[in-house]
Amino acid sequence: MLLSSISAEEWAIIGLSLRVSLTAVFAMLPIAFALAWLLARYRFPGQLMLDALVHLPLVVPPVVTGWLLLLLFGRQGVFGYWLESWFGISLLFRWTGATLAAAIMAMPLMVRAIRLSIETIDRRLEAVAQTLGAGRIRVFCTISLPLAVPGILAGMILGFARSIGEFGATITFVSDIPGETRTLPIAIYSALQLPDSENAVLRLALISIALSLGALMASEWLARRMGRGDHVL
Repeated sequence: MLLSSISAEEWAIIGLSLRVSLTAVFAMLPIAFALAWLLARYRFPGQLMLDALVHLPLVVPPVVTGWLLLLLFGRQGVFGYWLESWFGISLLFRWTGATLAAAIMAMPLMVRAIRLSIETIDRRLEAVAQTLGAGRIRVFCTISLPLAVPGILAGMILGFARSIGEFGATITFVSDIPGETRTLPIAIYSALQLPDSENAVLRLALISIALSLGALMASEWLARRMGRGDHVL
């Protein structure tokens, strides 16, 4: 009933939201894993500051994050000017910019989930493998990485859920452009400004809730399979 009442324009919004969220998660995954590994396995000066910076998007207003992205990746920003002058790439008012904003907002949850899984790895298994002659890369590929897979998957799902609901940083950084940056939350906000749009708002809100709820349930299920019952939320 709900699916049959969705218009072509709303399907396009859902498709764009899924493309932005999935691209954000897969683009952020290597960075999130590297940060999680660094924070879980090493002690170094400035670790507390790095940990705080990683989690900063969780606590600052998303509008502030979007404004910082605008300063850095705008046409006159440090990275924005470099990308446009060297590669002809502009993130402003593009779905790629929405992806960057979603990736930044998803990063803390992804790092946290992956870090928890890395910390649960029994270091004695890695030590035994090394005493049997396995090198660091082989130990990582055959022991550490497989044991961290549940946390990686949980982090990806949580990151997807956060990305699909991203609003403040996205609208500040890339605005609301139909077909380019109008994701589900922005479409709901835009529809709320129009008269007689209650049905459209209801449909988009139910889809957004269903996607987020499914992702959260999946991440919790994966977290319980890590072995110690740690929760990533």
